[in-house]
Amino acid sequence: MNNFSKIGVMVLLMLTCITTYGQRPGREKIKTLKVAFITERLDLSSKEAQVFWPIYNDHEENIEKMKRRERVEIRAKLMDFESLSEAEAASLLNQMIAIEKKKQELHIAFIERMSEVISPKKTFQLIKAEEDFKKRLLRQIQQRKKAGGR
Repeated sequence: MNNFSKIGVMVLLMLTCITTYGQRPGREKIKTLKVAFITERLDLSSKEAQVFWPIYNDHEENIEKMKRRERVEIRAKLMDFESLSEAEAASLLNQMIAIEKKKQELHIAFIERMSEVISPKKTFQLIKAEEDFKKRLLRQIQQRKKAGGR
């Protein structure tokens, strides 16, 4: 893909992220950076990008829904952990296991679908790019904490 096409795809994706996540400026910025990072790493053709991003964004949305569900149904109840009965704790644990299984199923289905859309090798590149992005983000957060703590 030539540089002009890459820039066009990145701008389009950034505008989509900004529009979609406009109510959360911090998350918006992170998602925009993540889109640019993945776009650069995968070097998707415009045809691949047209198919890739809707699937990727749908997966991200589904995972976020599961995380929200976990926060609402489980984590919030664990704030008052000491007052839980064994039966309530067992019930929460079962809910947590069910949510984790669902997240795993979503992730497996996502990887299978991606390998059909962008090739197995690019699917591995995606997995690596996501891991690298998380590491880079954590490093930046740690550096900011060190700089702010001095």
